Amino acid sequence: MAAFLFLLFLLSEAASDLIMLSVHPGEDAILPCRAADVPIRAVEWTRPNLEPPQYVLFYRDGHLDTTHLHPSYKGRVQLLDRHLKDGDVSLILKNVRRHDRGTYECRVASVGFTRTKRAILDSEPIRTIQLQITDSNSGQSKDENSTPVGLYIGLGVFFALLFLT
Repeated sequence: MAAFLFLLFLLSEAASDLIMLSVHPGEDAILPCRAADVPIRAVEWTRPNLEPPQYVLFYRDGHLDTTHLHPSYKGRVQLLDRHLKDGDVSLILKNVRRHDRGTYECRVASVGFTRTKRAILDSEPIRTIQLQITDSNSGQSKDENSTPVGLYIGLGVFFALLFLT
């Protein structure tokens, strides 16, 4: 089964940079993201469809910056590894709610990053995740565009990250 999930992960990576992830309301979600193995100075998680401020998480110089964090995420987000070991900048979203459904983007800046004020990093996202919230009773998503394959891709990414570290 693990080999199948890993293969599914590899195929999904080849086909698209978009990862589909499904969770139930009230659960914690891990949104996987891995940067190149270089010293990281800043990590930015955003939701492009949120009204400004759109930050889900902004981490700079070893500290979370909650100044411009969207109010619905305060106290519910953290990095999986605050030390950013091996470039792991995965996001933990606690107590997922229905309004958390949407697109999440992960960006990083290396040590050469010199901006001192809050701004979207001038780079393409290194990971884009489509988070789906499933109905606890039926296991089916309330969003008619979702597919169960997203769950397998998300699990594949999670297990692949575990096996690769």
